[in-house]
Amino acid sequence: MTDEEEREPLATREASAPKMGYDGPKNSLLASYVNIALAVSAYWVVSILTVFVNKALLSGETVDLKAPLFITWFQCVVSTFICFVLSSLSKIFPQHVTFPEGSPWDTSIMWKMLPLSILFTAMISFNNLCLMYVGVAFYYIGRSLTTVFNVILTYLVLGQKTSTNAVMCCLVIVMGFWLGVDQENVVGSLSVIGTIFGVLGSLALSMYSIHTKRVLPYVRQEIWLLSYYNNFYSCFLFLPLIAIDGEYHAIVNYPKLFTAYFWFLMTIGGVCGFAIGYVTALQIKVTSPLTHNISGTAKACAQTVLATYWFQETKPFLWWASNYVVLFGSGAYARVKQKEMEENHRSSLLRNQEKPV
Repeated sequence: MTDEEEREPLATREASAPKMGYDGPKNSLLASYVNIALAVSAYWVVSILTVFVNKALLSGETVDLKAPLFITWFQCVVSTFICFVLSSLSKIFPQHVTFPEGSPWDTSIMWKMLPLSILFTAMISFNNLCLMYVGVAFYYIGRSLTTVFNVILTYLVLGQKTSTNAVMCCLVIVMGFWLGVDQENVVGSLSVIGTIFGVLGSLALSMYSIHTKRVLPYVRQEIWLLSYYNNFYSCFLFLPLIAIDGEYHAIVNYPKLFTAYFWFLMTIGGVCGFAIGYVTALQIKVTSPLTHNISGTAKACAQTVLATYWFQETKPFLWWASNYVVLFGSGAYARVKQKEMEENHRSSLLRNQEKPV
């Protein structure tokens, strides 16, 4: 305390001090609300933009390149490059840039990561192949079985049983999925191969999520390091797949291959692919996993409405009903899992209190 503060009357100091009991908490709460709103908004904008950009790249008339695996491969290259730049900058300017330390060239990590990277490659391949054949409006329905596969694989792989309420929610999701497929067929826009890719993408995502829990300790629980490694290894895993699919011929003969506009669009797609990982982690960080699931469900609804408006599509009542059935089932599942986690937490606390000292 300075001499001036010692000489200042107590009442004067109290009057001039910040009102922490009033303004401080209010300002802090307002700042929290602003951060949450910005994080959720960023997630919605980037996520929806990524889907529309990928749709334009995969089946739009502007690009018109029949090489979905090549496009997905380039997105991995861009993400890998961004991670490499951030990793390098964190070593040069550690006070300003932070990125977990690690190298994808580490062979001891490489072999442990390889099974997960294979699943990662399959997941993003099936997702983009699904988006290539189905419309953006139907994309959410086509990819809606992830929760169902999570429940099935959790039991088959981890031996963990799921509550009856959660299973009932999954049945609601399956009903919505089948209704959506039926109604997409009614309007004459059903792509069977696209729907199959969507189901395979959901399966790959579920397997990836389960295996991620086993691999995270190898990267010190660092999500960004996991993303860096997965994208790096996928850059190599995609090359034989591109050759097997015969895309080299389409790439070499593509008339816009050396145009700046084409590579600008490709780079935008790659940046969006990287950004979606960042905003997803940011939303979970400032809210919670449950809030992230609810936000993702609401975002899917907004994305569907926006897609039907953007592409001027008219859908029947039952088609819309299928979307809301899936949304309801997904939201109900998230709520059931939240209540189960709270109950398990309370039970754990009670058991700890009952232990003799």
